[in-house]
Parts: sequence; structure tokens; C-alpha cells
Amino acid sequence: MKRISACVIVLTFLTAAVCSAAAVTYKDKLGKQITVTTPVKRAVFFETYELSAALDVWNSIAGISRYAYVNDLMLALKPDIAKSIPSAGSGSDVNIEMLLRLRPDIVLTWTFKPETVKFMEEKGLKVIAVYPESLSELYEVMRFQGRLFCKEKKVESVISQMEKIFTLIRERVSKIPVNRRKKAIWLGGKPTTVSGAIGVNNDIFLLINSINPASASVRDRSADVPIERIVAWNPDVIFIWGSAKYGADDILGNSQWRYVSAVKTGRVFKAPKWSTWSPRLAVIALWMAANIYPEDLRDVYLEKTAENFYRSVYGISYRSVNRIEK
Repeated sequence: MKRISACVIVLTFLTAAVCSAAAVTYKDKLGKQITVTTPVKRAVFFETYELSAALDVWNSIAGISRYAYVNDLMLALKPDIAKSIPSAGSGSDVNIEMLLRLRPDIVLTWTFKPETVKFMEEKGLKVIAVYPESLSELYEVMRFQGRLFCKEKKVESVISQMEKIFTLIRERVSKIPVNRRKKAIWLGGKPTTVSGAIGVNNDIFLLINSINPASASVRDRSADVPIERIVAWNPDVIFIWGSAKYGADDILGNSQWRYVSAVKTGRVFKAPKWSTWSPRLAVIALWMAANIYPEDLRDVYLEKTAENFYRSVYGISYRSVNRIEK
């Protein structure tokens, strides 16, 4: 038994040593090859901080986006987040002086402003820019972050929980015949900005077995289109980005939309303010599926599924987060 215990101790030590000494190379969304020594001790998250919360790497977060201060999940997990983790702005408005004071090993941001990424790099910072454009790319980013913090097993556990929900959705919608498939669109910051053929949103529409009519002509992430085109598409269901400055009532009460099927039937829904670059994408997908095909998911209890997911992934109750959101 002493020999076995000694072997376990040695193996544990070797595993920790390998983890601490590993160098991880990653090609980011801007095409840059970045090599990082893991585990990362000081990271600044301008994006994907909802994932960092799932990995429980609070001690490795040197700074965070100012948007994390109003994020329901982050507030539920760490109520004192604004006091305990400094902010250096966001990926679109970086406070470079603060960022340099934080002395991060790595900065995780998005590709919205490549010039900002270049500026940070010119200041000697190691910057990784992400922009998951599919579910598989999201998983890739998640697995990379697992390697950054030596949390590979936790990431696989999170992905497994996501896949449970995706499998449930697939099982329910796979037998829906072609003539019952519904058309649905996702609106962005403006009511005429639609998600196109590229992106996580379109992947979810495909997973749900619905039709995104915008994908046929908008061969990009998103685009502004004339209201007449949306009327011509005549979607059965409309989803609105959770952080948009307008809501379902603005669409339902606008005479320009009155001939659209989704408006006629009152099936216009504003998504919660959750990131789609997050494990919570799975719950969003179930919410979307339930609103597109309510008759096929009528016995699936969204809140119960979300409760199990939150407890498994984040270790907290969905209800506690939901109260903050409301």
C-alpha cells in the first residue's frame, strides 16, 4: 500500500509538472500563431468570460470586460465581481493603461477591431482573438481554453452537458416532415440586421431543423437588409438578440411588419442576454426549439433542464441567475 501511495504521489506530481511546463500553440481567428506557457496565471477576458466561470479559474483572471459587471451569470457566481476583478474596458474600447498595469500573460478578445488587437500586441501583450462561427469552432475555443488553464477534463464535462441538450433537441425535431419545418430569423442590433449563413446562430437553426431564409442570400455572418426582404421571407418565428435596444413589442406594434406570419401569430421573442459564445448556448437552443416547435417539445420542461445544466456546469441554481436577469 505504501508503494501504491508513493506511485500515486509521483504520478500526481508528474502530471502537475507536465501541466505547468506545457507550451500550447494556437492559431487564432486573425490567422496569428500564438504560443502560450500553461497553466496561464494571469488572463484578461474581454470575451468568453462565461466559459471562464464554468472552468472555475477565478484565481487566474487578472482582468475582465466591463460587460461582465452586468452579466447575470457572473453576478450570480461572484456578486462582488466589480470590486474583486478590475476591468480594462472591453474588446471594442480597451483601456490600455489599465491593461498594461494588469500585466496579463494572455488577453482573450474578439476580432471586432483588428486594429485594436494589433495595438495591444505592439504594446508587448500576447493577444488571442476569437470569433466562433459554428458550434464546432465554439468547441474548439472551449477546448483551447481548457488547455490554457489545465482544465481539459472540465471542458469535456461541459461539452458533454451541452451535447445532452443538443441530443434531446435532435431527437425531438428529427422526424418533423419538410412541410412542417418552420422559417425563423435572428435579428441583431437593428430590426433589419439578420444573421446569415455563417455563424453559431445559423448552426442552431440547422440543429433545430428550422429554415433560416436569410442564409440563402446573406452569405456572411450578418447583414442589414430592406424590411421588404424580410416581409418577402415571411418567417414563422422571429428571435431578437438579447442585448438589442428594442424588443418584441417594437416589432409587433410596427405596421411595416404586420403582414409577416410571425407578427400575425405573435411569435416574436427576445432572447435572454446570454452570450452565444458560451456553454449557455445549449439552453438558448432549447428555448429556441421550444418556441419554434412547441407541440413537439411540450413535455420538455425548460426550467428543469436549465436547472440541471446550471448545477452541472456552473454549480449554482438557474433560478438564482434568472432572478438577477429579471
